[in-house]
Amino acid sequence: MSVLKSKKILLGVTAGIAAYKAAMLVRALIKKGAEVKVVMTPAAKDFVTPLTLSTLSKNPVHSTFYEKEDENELWNNHVDLGLWADYFIIAPATANTLSKMAHGKSDNLLLATYLSAKCPVYFAPAMDLDMYKHPSTAETFEKLITFGNIMIPATSGELASGLVGQGRMAEPEAIVEFVENDILGKLPLKGKHFLVTAGPTYEAVDPVRFIGNHSTGRMGIQIAEAAANLGAQVTLVLGPSVLKATHDQIHTINVVSAADMFMAVKEVYNKVDVAIASAAVADYKPKNKSDQKIKKKEGDMFIELERTTDILHWMGQQKEKQFLVGFALETQNELTNAKGKLTRKNLDLIVLNSLNDKGAGFKNKTNKVTFVNHKLETKAFDLKTKAEVAEDILKEIQELHYA
Repeated sequence: MSVLKSKKILLGVTAGIAAYKAAMLVRALIKKGAEVKVVMTPAAKDFVTPLTLSTLSKNPVHSTFYEKEDENELWNNHVDLGLWADYFIIAPATANTLSKMAHGKSDNLLLATYLSAKCPVYFAPAMDLDMYKHPSTAETFEKLITFGNIMIPATSGELASGLVGQGRMAEPEAIVEFVENDILGKLPLKGKHFLVTAGPTYEAVDPVRFIGNHSTGRMGIQIAEAAANLGAQVTLVLGPSVLKATHDQIHTINVVSAADMFMAVKEVYNKVDVAIASAAVADYKPKNKSDQKIKKKEGDMFIELERTTDILHWMGQQKEKQFLVGFALETQNELTNAKGKLTRKNLDLIVLNSLNDKGAGFKNKTNKVTFVNHKLETKAFDLKTKAEVAEDILKEIQELHYA
């Protein structure tokens, strides 16, 4: 999954021959899962039509402060456009537009929107070789960079004038890759390795029956996705589940039993910075597994159970540099039991949820949790979606471990 998925991208198109590539850039951004809106300078319409860009983006394209064709002359609010965007990419960015940006000029909708934007602004210069090398252009680049704008360098090649040299706008795919890498490089958990366990375990009775629980793995998958969205490399050890993680920064190891999960955890635990044990691991397993399906007989049947390895306890005992997070699903004496588990298993943070709270626990898309940290301080939350709970967990980890 791209870091651009579900992001709102405002694409600014100015009047250069490279404007024809804006259509391909819109398609490339949409393929990454972004929502795209386009704002053009009036002169840019001589190079690529608003109809083309609106068709590809599935959004209206704006180039003037109001729609003259509309009998009511609707105003295009540059402030709203600037505030809407998560990222603003100006490509192609001509020398004329860049100079106006550097000096606060606002004689068209694109420039007014630029001055209103609160999001990161990327610009991809496109101009002839002599213009690109002119001292005034270099000064413009430097000034825009001091404003916090991010330059996507032009490439070398044959230019519209017939000259060969630097000034070609970066190709659409290269622009998308540049923006993705820039975003990833600035994420707070970039370079960190997370281990997340999720889902149930199934402990076989015979080839067709097992002892398990109702966990879907949703909470753990949401945690893995949230960590990856913040730049972390994530190893997800996932018990049997119909759900799966989609982020390309997540490596999923599918397991079935508690023993399988323990083996997978041992492989990576000493390499990770943070471990979050959200899996609902079986505490017991059948002592003897039948190789054949057990046939029904008269009377009752008894299955002798034995303890599985306590994976979380092992992680707490082996902990060195890792920040260790556990979960407690309780039905009574919730806070007391959670604090006891945190201490016994040498955790840095425990996430408590109670089956007594409506909307919490297994199978739901929501959860209601309370955090208890290593100082036994508590922080309670209202009912939220599991995606929101995952974000809260990651925020708490950053405050406790990386602040």
